[in-house]
This record gives sequence, structure tokens and C-alpha cells, in this order.
Amino acid sequence: MTSLVSLFSTRPSSLRFGKESFKTRNATVHTAYDPGHPPPHPGPLWTRFVCLSDTHSETFQVPPGDVLLHSGDLSKLGTYDQSKITIDWLRSLPHPVKIIIAGNHDLPLHESWYETQYHVFHRTKEIPSRIRKLVNNESNGIVYLQDQQYTFQAKDGGREWSVYGSPWQPWFHGWAFNYTPEEAQARVSLIPEVDILLTHGPPSTILDTTLSNQHVGCPELLAHLSKMQKPPLIHCFGHIHEAHGAIVHVWDVNDQATEPNQSATEDRSNLRAKQPSETIMVNAANQPIGYKAFSNGVRIPCGGPGFQPVIIDVLDSAQR
Repeated sequence: MTSLVSLFSTRPSSLRFGKESFKTRNATVHTAYDPGHPPPHPGPLWTRFVCLSDTHSETFQVPPGDVLLHSGDLSKLGTYDQSKITIDWLRSLPHPVKIIIAGNHDLPLHESWYETQYHVFHRTKEIPSRIRKLVNNESNGIVYLQDQQYTFQAKDGGREWSVYGSPWQPWFHGWAFNYTPEEAQARVSLIPEVDILLTHGPPSTILDTTLSNQHVGCPELLAHLSKMQKPPLIHCFGHIHEAHGAIVHVWDVNDQATEPNQSATEDRSNLRAKQPSETIMVNAANQPIGYKAFSNGVRIPCGGPGFQPVIIDVLDSAQR
């Protein structure tokens, strides 16, 4: 396991930020920008999503937007004090809608697992109900999802968006919210068709490559999404810090599910005639790790160059 001392370090005094963005049919994605002067909001016909993950009790400058998404690892090791740093920080941000999930580091939020495994990570047992009340509290202005669906409007009279949050990922050295290969299909099958999907772990082969050049994302998650009639517009995850970034994944129409009451032949011909579905895949991990954590010998801080929050501007008229 990576040393926590090396994982969380000091902030350099000056950094260089580049500019990187790309467009899709219905969105513009910004992965690199000047944090002091982020790209301007495109206007009232758009919703700006700002994606975070793996902040591990670190705080940094976050661009404003309509919706803030956090894909887990809110804390270093899930203690109340560590979690409170993140929740207080998120509460201070100006985004009208804030939606978060847990990750494998948010140990006490996986309550049944923590009851038997807390001693591996904590000298003194935390009180899971106290931490859950902290993160899952309407007064925070933050929506916490754990295997749950939620709908919201980012602005008065605006579009209603649907989101589902899942903190799970394939087995990873016995941390929280792990599942074995045998449990994977049952776990991911719970994920419904929504506009926005938050998972902690990535799907297989998509922004999931480790420093040792291994793909460690979930094959069953990728297979489940590929069979959806209408895959999500945005899938935000983290966990594999070194694979931070964003891409557009185009789904094979031959793999997608059919409309109810369509014949097989009608289904295939219609699917080939229409444009294939696209999902903006975002590994939003903000905590630098490995060789990518340094630039010209300078340690990059959480949320620094190469690990910035990802901005996604989506047309409100976008359809899955």
C-alpha cells in the first residue's frame, strides 16, 4: 500500500497550469485551465458540472458551477475529523447542487465491514453513525448517495437530471466497499439507467491504468453499461489516481439493449440507423500519485496540474 506520508504532502508556492478541452455532440469538457480564471460558463441553456474525487481530506480551489460531483475517498482513512474537513470545505463551495459518494478510504461508511475490520486501520474505533450523520445531513446542502438514485434541478424551472451513486469497486487489498469477481455482477446490476453515474471505481479499460500498466477497472461494470438502452451522459469515478482524465466513450449499438416490444430485426436495423450513444467518462481523482505527482522536481498538490477538477458543460437539451 502506498505510504500515506508520501501520498499527502506540502503545497508548492507556484505551479504552471495548461489548457486542455474537447467537445462532444452535447458538451464541452475542460481538463486543464487556469484555476484563477476558469473557462466562462456557456450560458443559460447549459449546466456546468464540476467533478472531484479522491480528495482525501485535502482542500484546494474549485471552479464555480451548477453541480458539484464527488466520486469518493472524501477522507484519508474515514475518521470523523478527516471527514469533517472535507464536508466543511464542500459546504463552503458555491455550487447550488452538491452530490457525493464514499470510496474505499471512507472506512466507517461501510458499516458492516467496519465492525470487523476497523482494527486493521484504526487504533480506536470510530462511531459510524456519527460520521454518516455528518455526511448525510440535509443541512449541509450536500446529497450523499450510497447505492441510491436521486433527481434534481440545477436551476429554477430547469431540466430534471437523474443520478445514481455507488461507492463500490473490485477487491483492493481488503479496504471498504470492495467486491470479489464472484460478487461483481450482482453488485453492478443494481445500477439503473440515469443521466449521471457516480462510482468510486472505473469500468474496465477506461481510465483505469495503474503505474504498473495494469487495467484494474471492473469488467462487469463495463458490460452492464454497454447493455443499457440509454447509457449515462456522464460517468464520474476515481480510485486510480494516476489515470486522471476524461474521454468520450462511444457505445457499440450492437451491444445496447432494445426498446420494449421491438422485434430483434427491427431493433437491429433501427439501432444502426441512429447515432451511437456517448458517455463522457471522467476519472476525477485529484490527489497526485507516483511519478505524475512531480513536475520538474516539484511536488504537485491535490487538485494541481494534471489533477484538476474536471469541468463538463452539458446542453440542457442533451439526450442519452
